[in-house]
Amino acid sequence: MPSRPADPIAEVRRLRRPRARRHWLTRSFRLQVMLLVGVLLAAMLLAQGAYLNHRKAEIIADQMGERALAVATSVAAIPELVAAFADEDPAATIQPIAERIRRQTGARYVVVGNTDGIRYSHPLPERLGLPMVGGDNDRALLHGESYVSEAVGSLGEAVRGKTPVVDAEGRIIGIVSVGFMLDRVAMDVGRHTSLGWWLVAAMILLGFAGAYGLSRHLKRVILGLEPHEIARLAMEKEAILQSIHEGILAVNREGAITLVNQQARRFLDLPAEREVLGNPIHEVVPNSRLLEVLERGEQQFDQQMWLGDHPVVVNRVPVMHGGEVEGAVATFRSRREIVDLSNALSAASRDVDMLRAQAHEFSNKLYTISGLLQLGRVADALALIHQESERAQAQMSFLMGHVADPVISGTLLGKLTRARELGVRLEIDDQSSLSTPLTATGQEVLMTVIGNLLDNACHAALQERRDDGEGARVRLFFTDLGEQLLIEVEDNGPGVAAEHVEAIFTEGFSTKPGKHRGIGLALVARLCREHGGAITLEESELGGACFTVVLDRSLCRPPLPSKP
Repeated sequence: MPSRPADPIAEVRRLRRPRARRHWLTRSFRLQVMLLVGVLLAAMLLAQGAYLNHRKAEIIADQMGERALAVATSVAAIPELVAAFADEDPAATIQPIAERIRRQTGARYVVVGNTDGIRYSHPLPERLGLPMVGGDNDRALLHGESYVSEAVGSLGEAVRGKTPVVDAEGRIIGIVSVGFMLDRVAMDVGRHTSLGWWLVAAMILLGFAGAYGLSRHLKRVILGLEPHEIARLAMEKEAILQSIHEGILAVNREGAITLVNQQARRFLDLPAEREVLGNPIHEVVPNSRLLEVLERGEQQFDQQMWLGDHPVVVNRVPVMHGGEVEGAVATFRSRREIVDLSNALSAASRDVDMLRAQAHEFSNKLYTISGLLQLGRVADALALIHQESERAQAQMSFLMGHVADPVISGTLLGKLTRARELGVRLEIDDQSSLSTPLTATGQEVLMTVIGNLLDNACHAALQERRDDGEGARVRLFFTDLGEQLLIEVEDNGPGVAAEHVEAIFTEGFSTKPGKHRGIGLALVARLCREHGGAITLEESELGGACFTVVLDRSLCRPPLPSKP
């Protein structure tokens, strides 16, 4: 049994281990991934944070303006303040009211002026009676609007809420301006948005940490390889797969084809690679046993099978990762040269066996003839010589006249000699015929089928001890006259027990004692299934078992076209 192949993942890691001088390269992919993901995430977070904080600053500034306008409206509605406009010294009444409201609301200033913009209140008393600064009072004084504006006043740039002061008759008699300095607004905005920026910074750090973890995970998943190393390995693998003489077919855990090389497509007669990848294996190769490997996770080595007329030896192994079956790979190599050599050796072995049996048999005949001659019984010696010559000539004439394939003729002649040596009377039915030569596959199939069936029949016939003096008999019939090849082998042995009929064709089952049994009939049954036929068992007319084999006629060579 071949040893289990080394783990390819560990092998890749081992090959990459020794070169420390390229250590910085082994981290470049990790750094690239970390920087790419981290910078992209940071840019997104910064852009989002800038937008959100900008919107928050706008909202805060708008709220400050609305607050200033609300204070100004409230001040303009105070009756004492409105009545003070009719006083001889309005500032004496208005200034205390405005200052009290300014301190309560936190405004930078609350300025009240008349229709000419002369101040009646101001945070700096020395500026009372001076004109208001900013030039944005017309909307309130001329049109009676209440509004928010940004302008540079005597205290600096501020966001200001302005509203007119209206007397009881509805006449505009003045203006109220409440201001919050823009630097104060900026401080408030910065205070409210600083938390958002801290959160963005924390998310960026977390993003870089996640990018670092992702880069480490990706590096581990790709076995520590760099992108250029992966590309080189992929090209090398593709070149190797397409150049080797073995066919390779791989499937994933769902049974879909993920890899097929040129030799596999030639063996299986498959279309272009892109038309095969992704298809279920049972649709492309119906008799594939890769699904069994996926299901059981067991290795299968040196399995023999036929792909069309091509014999191959198949190895099937699961692809394991983390103790789970992730896929399966089948490799198959041509057995044609092995088959040709095996056929030559088998033919030589048959010839040797036949010559040995003939030598043994004829040595006995020669001793008998020698004894007859020594006894002076020349006529009896000549009769025995003529009898043996006629029998051998009859066998040769029958085989030459009824069997068109020389390989099968040699097989039958060898089996006849072997049966005679064992003491079994092997009879070939006179109606038997094989009128058409066989293909190379057909020769191997029929040699296997006839050889195994005759060997089993001879063994079974010798087991039965008979009192009638008939001895062990085996009968063979074959024909190709119909649409199929038909072979019948029967014997006068004990037959097959009823409880063994179902299991007789199972590999490993045998009624014979000893090891390495139960192969012949299982092999015959498998060959029948692979070549469009079947094998059946019934009771023989001779009293034992009768095996009938039907094979597809495609094992015969097509007839040659007739010459004009």
